Amino acid sequence: MKAAIYSALRAWAFACLLLLTTASLQAAVEEPRPLFVEGYAGRVSYAPGEELTLHVSTSASAFSAEITRLGPKAQSVWTSGSVPGREQPIPQAASSAGCRWTASTTLKLPADWKSGYYQVVLRARDSGGAFTHRGSRTAESTCYFILRAAEPGKASKILLQLSTHTYNAYNNWGGFSLYAFNGRGGNQGHRVSYERPPSSQFGTWEQPFVEWAESNGYVFDYAANGDLESHPEILKAYRLVLSVGHDEYWSAPMRDSLEAFIGSGGNVAFFSGNTCCWQVRAEDGGKALTCWKQNAHSDPIYSARGSYATLSSLWSHHLIKRPENQLTGVGFLWGGYHKSHGQLMDASGGYTVHRPDHWLFEGTGLKRNDTFGSKDTIVGYECDGCELEWKDGLPFPTCRDGTPKSFEILSTAPAQWHPDDCEWYERWENGRKGQSVLGVYTRGGTVFTCGSTDWSHGLRGKDPAVEQITRNLLKKLGQ
Repeated sequence: MKAAIYSALRAWAFACLLLLTTASLQAAVEEPRPLFVEGYAGRVSYAPGEELTLHVSTSASAFSAEITRLGPKAQSVWTSGSVPGREQPIPQAASSAGCRWTASTTLKLPADWKSGYYQVVLRARDSGGAFTHRGSRTAESTCYFILRAAEPGKASKILLQLSTHTYNAYNNWGGFSLYAFNGRGGNQGHRVSYERPPSSQFGTWEQPFVEWAESNGYVFDYAANGDLESHPEILKAYRLVLSVGHDEYWSAPMRDSLEAFIGSGGNVAFFSGNTCCWQVRAEDGGKALTCWKQNAHSDPIYSARGSYATLSSLWSHHLIKRPENQLTGVGFLWGGYHKSHGQLMDASGGYTVHRPDHWLFEGTGLKRNDTFGSKDTIVGYECDGCELEWKDGLPFPTCRDGTPKSFEILSTAPAQWHPDDCEWYERWENGRKGQSVLGVYTRGGTVFTCGSTDWSHGLRGKDPAVEQITRNLLKKLGQ
């Protein structure tokens, strides 16, 4: 009798469990999925007439795309209408090998579009669940591409090459970047793909510069970092090449191209800091970057025990023997942080003038020992400097660190590394104090460096001295 009762109870419990499981599964089916849409352009850089591809994954049945050129005013130039949507798989190694999604929509880029930075806004919408959580829902994300000039040099003799390698280095979509602080599990990657939804630093540094310049009547052509490697021939069309903001990652072919440009009489203005700090190697036809950084001993180039010329570590590394000072006049090993990373947080954020009679300061009214740029903290975040010595109250480069002999130091501000960033390097001198150095040298062409990532913040804040110095440079070097 008891056995029969137990058997009946078990059957009843199983039936209840089955009903609950079925109900739960049905509810899960009826519950609306999270709404998302994200994607990337097939290439970082295009020329007019080429076919732009947008690779999109979405949980919605359809999405739309809007393309806007970012300048003094955001100019919408194209809207897709409704595009069929589908969710595309995320490979396990998406951060390093890319998503390799199929193209969702394409567009032949019109010949009359201006060169510049173009933002793509992806939008999706649905009405929620079938029985619960009903209501209109929207999702939005962005990606970008750079449009080069249809005829390089025709509209402008000034080329602004945007720091797209740095954007990619910090992008942790898929779990990893070239940094541990934003990597899954605190892990640092050594390879990053462009074939994944991107992040961008354009709005932080380059956009304020572009907005100021174009609002004041300046016309630029634009390119991506990688174009100095894949399209070096375009440099011949320009008098001046600009680097703005955070231009941290450079490949050897990029640097070779720009140094040849300078040697043949071309001018460069580095309105940037932490510039050309790390050497990268472009792979997969420019669709990925490799940089082993402080783990250079794991780089196959190191293991081969041959030439270390393309070792993916600091350009200033003693094995590479090509400090960035040779290109820019300054470098990060003799710079560091100013009002950032907990370093020099009570500093002024401005530059002290040492040689006010230089043409760079014409029209500013600045005198020796005056400080400028403090209001907008133009010396900030990451800074570059050179080994210097003081004579009669004026700074001079020692040139032992690769700084050209013709380099003239015009302004300085204190800077220093955070111990966590430098102590891995066996040639580092503990306790070193650096400088953010603004200066000029000539070797064929003329090269200016501001030694700080944050110069453009002074343009955004309309600092009179920063604006006048920028005008002086664009006039003298860009014509």
